[in-house]
Amino acid sequence: MTGAALSTPAAGTDFPLSDAQFERIGRIMRLQSGICLADGAQKLVVSRLSKHLKRLGLPGFEAYLDFVTGPQGAEEQKRMIDALTTNTTRFFREEGHFRLLETGQMPRLIRKAREGGRVRLWSAACSSGEEPYSMAATVLRAFPDAGQHDFRILATDINTAMLTRAKAAIYAAEAARDVPADLARLMFEPGPGPSQVRVRQPLRDLVSFRYLNFMEPWPVRGPFDAIFCRNVTIYMEPEIQMRIWTGLERVLDEEGSLFIGHSERIGPSLADRLELYGPTSFRRPGSRPTSTQSRIGA
Repeated sequence: MTGAALSTPAAGTDFPLSDAQFERIGRIMRLQSGICLADGAQKLVVSRLSKHLKRLGLPGFEAYLDFVTGPQGAEEQKRMIDALTTNTTRFFREEGHFRLLETGQMPRLIRKAREGGRVRLWSAACSSGEEPYSMAATVLRAFPDAGQHDFRILATDINTAMLTRAKAAIYAAEAARDVPADLARLMFEPGPGPSQVRVRQPLRDLVSFRYLNFMEPWPVRGPFDAIFCRNVTIYMEPEIQMRIWTGLERVLDEEGSLFIGHSERIGPSLADRLELYGPTSFRRPGSRPTSTQSRIGA
């Protein structure tokens, strides 16, 4: 390792990546995470992984691949997957889904919780936390005493670095600027820095963050009254996509809702178990969530 460091590129430069090495990285990503690297993603791979080669003092991608697939490479392989995972998100992204949660599900869930029932929501690819905290704000605006009942939000992701950021619940102040004023007052307090905000404690208390890789056994029980699993499968092969949709359907409550990304599609094999009732929003056939006027974005 020490000798190899002498041959690494200087700061600001990247390592060359051969087609064979790119294909090898693609196989690891597909096997371990289900994600397929797009053709032409070599520059992205180089830009995101070169710093890890430098950190390890490795001379090139061949040595890096040998290391991450070797007996001591499990943690570094997770770092590689983290680096190559896309984490685009924002508060109340695709706000129509939060509107349907508030108007179509919350009246039922409030009754359920007040009658002593167990209520669980799942943000299945939570990234840096904006989605589950948006869910928590939606819940608390409709049901301020949700935290006094058996009402919780599970937030999971494959990217361990993003989970660490999500748990910290600290964001740049500009990230909160597009949040409607009443929700922003509910969600945020001043952060530790002059240009930061922190998610308020009542929202943080509703959310539990856990690591989850869809290619491994899912450590979840269900049933979930609402599942947000958005923009997860767009880089996956159809077989893996179907495996995920089927698994989500199995843990969805009989009256629950499943929200997916606008670029995603659920295959026809689930048509008898899930029906579209809003933009990329699904429920079980015959289920009729209550509809009331929404305040999201008002």
